[in-house]
Parts: sequence; structure tokens; C-alpha cells
Amino acid sequence: MSLHRSLKTKPAGLNQHRNVLTRDERISQLIERGEFDDSDDSPFGLVKVGNRKVVTKKAPKEEKDLEGEGLEGAEGAEGAEAPSADSAD
Repeated sequence: MSLHRSLKTKPAGLNQHRNVLTRDERISQLIERGEFDDSDDSPFGLVKVGNRKVVTKKAPKEEKDLEGEGLEGAEGAEGAEAPSADSAD
């Protein structure tokens, strides 16, 4: 029996961002914030912990001199058209 394509996991699928954390992950984040103490606090009934994916903006690409390239391309196109027009006469 084959497995449906939507149920197959891809290698990159395991490394994707998850919004839902395990109890261990929530406790470790709360300890970093100083909101959880291992000796006093219960691991049950934990507060919600937001796990947002931080997206950084990419550096803007340097703009190429499109005007210079456009002129060169136009001259080349005109030069290519002229001989074909002369050869037709």
C-alpha cells in the first residue's frame, strides 16, 4: 500500500518553524526569562509562551545601470536591422 503524497515528510519539513512548543522547550524559554524556577514551580499549567519567527529584511540589491545597457542593446538592434533591410532591396 502506498503513502499519499500529502502525508510524506520532506527532509526540510523537519526543520521548519513550529508555533507549538513542547513542555521542555517552554520551560527552557521561561527559565531564560526568569519566570520559572525548577525547585518551586510546577511543570503543569505553564503560561503561554509565544514562539514567533523573526524575519530579517534582505539587503537591497545594487541597481545596475540599465540605461547604459539599454542604449547598447538598442544600437545593436538597429545595426542588425539595417543590413537586413539593405539586403532586401
